[in-house]
Amino acid sequence: MQINEKLTALEAVYQGMYMTVLVILAIMLFACLIRAVRGPRVADRIVAVNMMGTMVMVMITVLSLFLEEGFLVDICLIYALVSFLAVIVITKVYVGVYREGQQDAGKDHS
Repeated sequence: MQINEKLTALEAVYQGMYMTVLVILAIMLFACLIRAVRGPRVADRIVAVNMMGTMVMVMITVLSLFLEEGFLVDICLIYALVSFLAVIVITKVYVGVYREGQQDAGKDHS
């Protein structure tokens, strides 16, 4: 995309739409960040982190369309894999801590 080229009406509408979507996603990303920090439960935090990863992927895809750069889609796919693995690891750690707490509670009552 060149800065000096004249935009057709359709291209101007698309660019406005892309910018609007990016702003809305940024606001939603901030809301998910607040949910990830405040909780109240660990499950809420895990879901918020997963949702943040999904929204970042959508933002990268919209940027790919806006900037007309195809390589950003490849980056988005790599980010999807890393985000998926991160959520799996966080969930695995949480389940391990939960089970350890249950075993400790069972020992206290014996």
